[in-house]
Amino acid sequence: MNDKQKMKKINRKHKVVFLLLAFQLLSFMGKIGYAEMQASTKCTAKESILYDRKLDDRKAIPELLLNDAGAYRKDGLAIMQKDSMVKLNIFYALAERVVRYRVSFSADATALFRSSLSDFGVYVDIPHQRVSMATNPATEMQVPFLQGNREYLIEIYHIYQQAKVRITDLQTKKHAELCATNDGTGGCGAGTLQKGFSVGMQWDHYCFGLVSGTSFLVKRITVCALKRKVKVLLYGDSITQPEGYFPTKTFPESWTQLVIGRLKGNAMSSGRGGGNISMLSEYIRNELPHIKTKYVMVTIGTNGGNTEENLTALIDYIRSQGAIPILNNIPCNESGTQVSNNAIIEKVRRKEGINGCRFDLPTSLAGDGKEVDKSLMFWEDYTGSYGWQIYHHPNERGGRRMFEQTLTDIPEIYR
Repeated sequence: MNDKQKMKKINRKHKVVFLLLAFQLLSFMGKIGYAEMQASTKCTAKESILYDRKLDDRKAIPELLLNDAGAYRKDGLAIMQKDSMVKLNIFYALAERVVRYRVSFSADATALFRSSLSDFGVYVDIPHQRVSMATNPATEMQVPFLQGNREYLIEIYHIYQQAKVRITDLQTKKHAELCATNDGTGGCGAGTLQKGFSVGMQWDHYCFGLVSGTSFLVKRITVCALKRKVKVLLYGDSITQPEGYFPTKTFPESWTQLVIGRLKGNAMSSGRGGGNISMLSEYIRNELPHIKTKYVMVTIGTNGGNTEENLTALIDYIRSQGAIPILNNIPCNESGTQVSNNAIIEKVRRKEGINGCRFDLPTSLAGDGKEVDKSLMFWEDYTGSYGWQIYHHPNERGGRRMFEQTLTDIPEIYR
């Protein structure tokens, strides 16, 4: 072998060694990148990211309203001002979702992660090594691995009636989990079926702030839908959010859960108690583009606000996202407002050539959609305050009838 051949052989060996080292380095970097992604978002293959933002001072984040609670640094958002709340100004109502915060705390910090309407809150208390939900009485647990100046992943789930908080030490991988289930009263005043247990529906925007201590640092915020693809999405107001008022023992008999059960979980609901079409039109734009679905079923109008124009605009938006809109009649109620609302809804359906379920028929006394059958509704007795007697939230019997009406009017969603 001459010198030239020897040199070629040496060069080939060097090239092989270099490629092996490069491959190992890329593999190692890939693992770090994957671990980083997992630690910061932990989105599974079944989930869909609704929002994901690394927080630093490089670029403005207009959707995050600081309210003088803190300031951006190179390594994150430092929260230093007590009793001021940072607000993620994006409206979510999806019943299967999670928000994830990548954070670190000073050794004396207590932080609050709550909903914008304060119906739900989670406290992380570093000096007392405790995590709690603001229920009455409080739902809490000791977390012995909590300490200052360590990075944690805090995950707050909303899954219909269940709230779940999971905290993970990103260095040791130790984790702890706290759960609570919202148990509705089934009615109000004289119509209350049980005491219930309020956990909250996490209305409407995610917020966080410093309760006591020096500071904490938020490095990343991620919001995920727990399913990235379903056959049906159900949108609406409190009629589509029965998890807020149904007793837990009968919640599986609510109409939304019966539909989701019939579809073997291949569906999700997004309802907002007290909501109207204006609110729905806001939060559907923050959810629907990120979830692949065939049908979007809307039941809206109980709280007023429906017009032919805004219902048509909503239908147009659903179609623009590649889904088939279904616009339902609203159920009967004690004041009979469903009659005029459903006339508008039916006009829009005819004009747009879409299908819908006539929920007013099975919830009426004569099956004609006019007078509510009170036996199918929860009794909400407000005589001691507002002077009202309300019958417009379907109970388990009303829910069963509504579900059965879907089998007749919109059987295509089950095929």
